[in-house]
Amino acid sequence: MSTQTEAAAGRDVGDDELITAWGLFHEALHNTGELLLRDVDPSGGDMSGPWFEVLIRLQRSPGNRQPMSKLAKEVCLSSGGFTKLADRLERKGYLARRSCPSDRRVVYAELTEAGRELADEARARHVALLREHVLGPLGPDGLRRLAELARTLRDTSLAT
Repeated sequence: MSTQTEAAAGRDVGDDELITAWGLFHEALHNTGELLLRDVDPSGGDMSGPWFEVLIRLQRSPGNRQPMSKLAKEVCLSSGGFTKLADRLERKGYLARRSCPSDRRVVYAELTEAGRELADEARARHVALLREHVLGPLGPDGLRRLAELARTLRDTSLAT
């Protein structure tokens, strides 16, 4: 569909319908997000969303590490907010900071062995919750469509 066609089609959507759709998405994301963090911490503690997100992103990154500035942006935290979170993860022994040998301005956040173990356990619990609370209601086709729509919104927001 061309941009002009999409714009014309968008005029067929009323303000209330647009507000309702966005509100439903926001509520679904908030409510489902809470379900997906429930019991995800294998230690029985309260693993906040950003904490879990950092562990999973590092687990899925090459070498289990990423530049701290990139990671902060990906988990939607300010530089200061991410530094505080990294401090807590480091104190717990889950994360280490590593300097970049080729660029002194870059500092990497890297999972420790304890961090990898925690991330592995939390990921297994998270996948089970995703299967129950996301894949279950949506089915495989709905999940793929959700990913496609989310990617479109993300990519469009990054382009502006």
